[in-house]
Amino acid sequence: MRLVLMFVFIFALAAVGYVAATGHFLAKDATDLLKVGNISSLIATATPPEDPMSPGYRGDPMQALSLPFQVVRIATPLGPAEAWKVPAAGRERGRAIYVHGIAGAREDGYRHLSLLHEAGWSVLLITYRNDPSAPGGADHRYGFGLTEWPDLEAAVAHLSPGPDGPRVLVVAESMGGAILGQFLAQSPLANRVSAVALDSPALSFRAVIGQLASQSGKPLPGPMAWAAGLMLPYMSELPLERAEVADTIAAFPGPLFIAHGSGDRIVPVGPSQALAAAHPGKTTALWTGADHLGSYTADPAAYRSAFLAFLETLED
Repeated sequence: MRLVLMFVFIFALAAVGYVAATGHFLAKDATDLLKVGNISSLIATATPPEDPMSPGYRGDPMQALSLPFQVVRIATPLGPAEAWKVPAAGRERGRAIYVHGIAGAREDGYRHLSLLHEAGWSVLLITYRNDPSAPGGADHRYGFGLTEWPDLEAAVAHLSPGPDGPRVLVVAESMGGAILGQFLAQSPLANRVSAVALDSPALSFRAVIGQLASQSGKPLPGPMAWAAGLMLPYMSELPLERAEVADTIAAFPGPLFIAHGSGDRIVPVGPSQALAAAHPGKTTALWTGADHLGSYTADPAAYRSAFLAFLETLED
């Protein structure tokens, strides 16, 4: 019996050590995701695509889509941040802001810009802190929306300059969803947003950690993610309990569009599905089998149809 107990003790000790060690490295990987430049340097080593509809394309709206645009500077709390304002084709039927994800760029919004422009919307493609065309944050870290939301607030104030001004549609991808959620929760200008469109939204950093653990292929991904969650606030100074926006966006009363793929290796689809089910207002959802931000590429016709149908609901 003593021998059995000793083996059980050794096994338990080894398991605890394994979970602690793998959790530490997972927390380090997650912390590295939040460091400015780490992901960008990886993207920069790849050859940029020539198709403006592909994530990673770089070039202004005229180069990409032959659309005239204006360079504007948004007065953010850290200083001016550059944005591209693309006027509507003909009579303006609405105004929209595009918010890219972590280490992304305003060019990543061209898929939505092409649809919005066609439907008569003016679009503001913004940059925010730590982007090349915006001020840098003092800590050189992304804040999963907790630090970036005032920059979105400044863009909303620019596009809807007064309480009686036009209401705004915000289109947000990946970490842009977290930025939008924090804006809706904390900004006095939140009521100037009338509708929301999300693609592969990062609604919970804890869920992102869990997805990284699941994708690692290592045993015990659940305990590993739990341990990483305990360590990460000390390693990154990111308060995980505040890096949650699903409930805030679910409570948003206006129309919601959401697209997400079950093959997303970065942001799990489950929270998006739960959000769509919980949202009480008009909801247009498109579920695909795509990887992160890949739903448009997976089925452009279905994406186009769903998004344009969503825009039509905004005129009811």
